[in-house]
Amino acid sequence: MAGVRVTEVDWQWPRNGAAHHTQEYPCPELVVRRGQMFTFTLELNCPLDSKDTLVFTVETGPQASEALRTKAVFQTSTPEVRDAWTAVKEAQKENTVTISVVSPPDAVIGRYRLSTRLASRRKHSDRKLGEFVLLFNPWCPEDDVFLASEEERQEYVLNDSGIIFRGVEKRIRAQGWNFGQFEEDILHICLSILDRSPSHQNDPATDVSCRHDPIYVTRVISAMVNSNNDRGVVQGQWQGKYGGGTSPLHWRGSVAILHKWFKSRFKPVKYGQCWVFAGVMCTVLRCLGIATRVVSNFNSAHDTDRNLSVDKYVDSFGRTLEDLTEDSMWNFHVWNESWFARQDLGPSYNGWQVLDATPQEESEGVFRCGPASVTAIREGDVHLAHDGPFVFAEVNADYITWLWTEDESRERVYSDTKKIGRCISTKAVGSDSRVDITGLYKYPEGSRKERQVYSKAVRKLFGVDASGRRTRVRRGSSRGLWRDDLLEPATKPSITGKFKVLEPPMLGHDLKLALCLTNLTSRAQRVRVNLSGATILYTRKPVAEILRESHSVRLGPEEEKNIPIVISYSQYKEDLTEDKKIMFAAMCLVTKGEKLLIEKDITLEDFITIKVLGPAVVGVAVLVEVMVVNPLLERVEDCMLMVEGSGLLQGQLSINVPSLEPQERALVQFNITPSKSGPRQLQVDFVSPNFSDIKGFVMIHVATAK
Repeated sequence: MAGVRVTEVDWQWPRNGAAHHTQEYPCPELVVRRGQMFTFTLELNCPLDSKDTLVFTVETGPQASEALRTKAVFQTSTPEVRDAWTAVKEAQKENTVTISVVSPPDAVIGRYRLSTRLASRRKHSDRKLGEFVLLFNPWCPEDDVFLASEEERQEYVLNDSGIIFRGVEKRIRAQGWNFGQFEEDILHICLSILDRSPSHQNDPATDVSCRHDPIYVTRVISAMVNSNNDRGVVQGQWQGKYGGGTSPLHWRGSVAILHKWFKSRFKPVKYGQCWVFAGVMCTVLRCLGIATRVVSNFNSAHDTDRNLSVDKYVDSFGRTLEDLTEDSMWNFHVWNESWFARQDLGPSYNGWQVLDATPQEESEGVFRCGPASVTAIREGDVHLAHDGPFVFAEVNADYITWLWTEDESRERVYSDTKKIGRCISTKAVGSDSRVDITGLYKYPEGSRKERQVYSKAVRKLFGVDASGRRTRVRRGSSRGLWRDDLLEPATKPSITGKFKVLEPPMLGHDLKLALCLTNLTSRAQRVRVNLSGATILYTRKPVAEILRESHSVRLGPEEEKNIPIVISYSQYKEDLTEDKKIMFAAMCLVTKGEKLLIEKDITLEDFITIKVLGPAVVGVAVLVEVMVVNPLLERVEDCMLMVEGSGLLQGQLSINVPSLEPQERALVQFNITPSKSGPRQLQVDFVSPNFSDIKGFVMIHVATAK
């Protein structure tokens, strides 16, 4: 038997790919999932004696060792054990031997080297058979990432496109995103992200040995998707100036970003904002086999001082005083949820876990966030790992407005404490509709249970010290606030009010609104109204003032009055950001010192229409027709359509659009040739130097060629 040699290895790609749901990965090596059998065939130069046993060695990472569980040696005669690598000789026919290997359901994930030798030939070196990639396995009940629903596995692991919700609470917009986890080289790049992390650079052997744990892996990815502490993937920029890079609004998916990072030898890609970080992290985690979705939170708090309240300082016109206001409330914020067990916290915290790669606050000295159990957030268990207080505040902080006067005194102004954490949204399983998951994060706003949870969270964070004194909360600006001071609501005023949008706010058109005030009492009242308006970023940071005026209004008993507001296009066009957002504020000063602050954020509308003119079939060209509109009251030139879609076209397509007169419509047609069947997302952006991108997408169901 001394002369037995392996001459060829057949990795049985079709069979293993179908069984492991990995047939979409276009890798040179086999891709399989842990805790599940895979099969390969060895061609030998001569038949194997029936008594001969094959010994296999698998290794991953540098300095692989059995002690660290990054190396295993096992042979075909050993019976199958659930938590160890095992091999079985399935069949032997002349010179061909078929072997089935099973990895443990908690094996380290990553790229493995496989080698073999005959048990009787210990002194001979192992014959290298090749490499394979082992991923997390949501189909395996013993894996921590196991997800019971097949529909959810199809959506959260295998779907290579999705929808990210943006806009404002009252006007939520859907944006397509190409995750593209099965595109060329993406799996290799995702594994490289793990290898580029500081924990791997400092101690590679230990880092690789921790990659069996989804808690560890997701925390590393959360840090590596942003570039703040490492040469991570995406560099954030929120100021609206994107020189030397790409505006966050121009990205249509993760593939171009990941390729650019990898090809530039790991230089951070410029630039991203929250939805870009979330889109890229969703790609990486789905690629590695962890069920992941993108979640948008409207009116999202950024609590810098961990006091579970957003303290906003305004002047007498309701304008934010940025030098005093350290906390903020973003129009929306986007993060991820991944599904796995919490071995560190116990089974009641299993399920969806919040992960956020947007660099907002440091966690253990690194810009990352999570995994924080969604159940723990809902129950106010903010003391549990990881980053519970920050996520709790994002969805359930109290929003407190202070009027800062010229003598540097402050007064609490009546405004909505139910404002934070609205319409928490994600894409539905199997369709493009929006699902509201606010109930997973908190009990109904204002309910007794929700207030009890809020008080519990405050107690867990601040407590009462041994002498019974209240904990003092220090602000960065050195003003101390008592916790009680934050919990006392401002006096409810005797008037109420709201902004009404009188016509849909269209990009390029005048804005027409009214401030509607109502006297809640049976006596006449005088109200001084200070109105302001500003173009803003989606973080609600003001960019430029476009309105400031004062009115004196007399309201009769229970009378309602409207103050009309018209903002011409010329007033806002120079200062509008790519976010297309404008904020209005009204500070209403009522007799007897009552104060009411009314705020309204609007997003300017635009649209694009995409039609597929015929059936979509793999390998057959199909015509797509796009209707675009110049939204402006002026002629525009040098416009383009940018087209992208995994499985529909290779890379990106750029199509010139003829110059357009004011508000002119144009039809643009082009062909695509699908390469993959099933539901596919086609994204089309209308790009112009005169206005920010107008984005659209359409789902196309591609049939297999007959």
